[in-house]
Amino acid sequence: MDLIPFPFASWWVPPPGYDVLDADTQLETQPGTEGVARWFRGTIGAATGLPFPDGNDDDNRIVLSIDPTLPPEGYRIVADGYARRLQGGSAAGVFWGAQTFRQLLGPEAFRRAPVTARREWHLPLIVIEDAPRFPWRGLMLDVARHFLPKDDVLRYLDLLAAHKLNVLHLHLTDDQGWRIEIKRYPRLTGTGAWRARTKRGHRASELWDETPHGGYYTQDDIREIVAYAAERHIRVVPEIDLPGHSQAAIAAYPELGNTDVIDTTTLPVWDTWGINPNVLAPTDNTLRFYEGVLEEVLALFPADTSPFVHLGGDECPKDQWKASPAAQARMKELGLAGEDELQAWFVRHFDRWLAERGRRLIGWDEILEGGLPPGAAVSSWRGYAGGIAAAEAGHDVVMCPEQHVYLDHRQDGGADEPVPIGYVRTLEDVYRFEPVPPGLSPAAAAHIIGTQANVWTEVLDSRSRVDYQVFPRLAAFAEVAWSTRLPADPAERDFADFTRRMTAHYARLDALGVDYRPPGGPLPWQRRPGVLGRPIEGAPPNV
Repeated sequence: MDLIPFPFASWWVPPPGYDVLDADTQLETQPGTEGVARWFRGTIGAATGLPFPDGNDDDNRIVLSIDPTLPPEGYRIVADGYARRLQGGSAAGVFWGAQTFRQLLGPEAFRRAPVTARREWHLPLIVIEDAPRFPWRGLMLDVARHFLPKDDVLRYLDLLAAHKLNVLHLHLTDDQGWRIEIKRYPRLTGTGAWRARTKRGHRASELWDETPHGGYYTQDDIREIVAYAAERHIRVVPEIDLPGHSQAAIAAYPELGNTDVIDTTTLPVWDTWGINPNVLAPTDNTLRFYEGVLEEVLALFPADTSPFVHLGGDECPKDQWKASPAAQARMKELGLAGEDELQAWFVRHFDRWLAERGRRLIGWDEILEGGLPPGAAVSSWRGYAGGIAAAEAGHDVVMCPEQHVYLDHRQDGGADEPVPIGYVRTLEDVYRFEPVPPGLSPAAAAHIIGTQANVWTEVLDSRSRVDYQVFPRLAAFAEVAWSTRLPADPAERDFADFTRRMTAHYARLDALGVDYRPPGGPLPWQRRPGVLGRPIEGAPPNV
């Protein structure tokens, strides 16, 4: 079987053979599985042309049911010639089982409508039992640097679901754009969502795209995204970056910046890349402003589907605070020893604010600097070290080290790779990524709640470019995040078998319309000759 991610246990029912699904095959929906049945008919039914009517015909039906003895996201598929049962420990488990069921029907089941006149679909006579390794299996999508329209986000939710990934982390704000409507502060999108031009390639490039760029999600767009995700048992984690990466917000509301250091009224939405010196001022006005932002964010992302709120906290230069009499006075008033503690004060304030409203703060690993609030979780991006320190201190951690799972980094060292950024991270490299570093105490290892691949879009200016960088490596990452069968020692993983299974998976990606990087290298229209990147040679450091 060419399943990805590969299940924990599976076996053919002897003698090996196939069952038949046809226009008379019924779908029995037991309590708690109604949402899965809607997805099943709307997706598998659309691809196969089979109506899957409600019913309980013992001879020709598929039964969706919840078995509380299974793990919450675990599932069992039984197709033994007598019954077709798809059971899960919860509705989420049934849904993940339905993703495997779809793969069993072949690549044509991944299309939006039938492509042949076939009236029968063959289902292998098998039993599968499976459950995920981690509760957090995520993808971070940067929609701030280059905006992705709502329909592209919905498409990525379908792609995550097909790979049994259950977290979409949306990077909604940055220096280059603010992408979420906040009714209390309309200039955040009226001004902050648009930039006059865009650097093409790495920031050292001399090329510019002079076309104004921008866009944002209305509050109804966000509600639609969150509801669409929830139907697919995916949590959406919003990121509102602070106190750095904030020039778009300062361009819209100049009083948010350090006005005693620079004339913030002259700042535009940033049109290039890198670490920006313009950061938020540590004032009560700034705190109240972002509390107002977050009040609307929390209303759009309900706690039952989005318990975490990401507040960034990364790459915040301290130069303006050092030069600002107001910032220095604030530090003295608060009894802070330095600017790192001032950033920690920002983080602690919003950690308390979110906790009072039943939410948890998560941030990039720089939030460790100056002290971490007790309830905060960490996205460990600069390597393993931040995650190790946080986990040993009792904080939950999502491992997403740039040296391993930054999918905007190049996939090959060849000259044809489009706008090559960072270290080479091949499909095999991602398959051999291990989220739990060796040497962690058992108590600390229990705080590694999951892993996440990150996609930054400075040089990814279209859906096609995002596809190229994300796939096929996201398939390897999905197996790492899901499978309990993979050896902990990455060197012992059977990449040859994964490569064999990818042959079938490429056909699924073709059916889904994914512009992935072919195994033989980029196709002519996937190249970007003459656009400067920033490749880093050699193996990445294991830090």
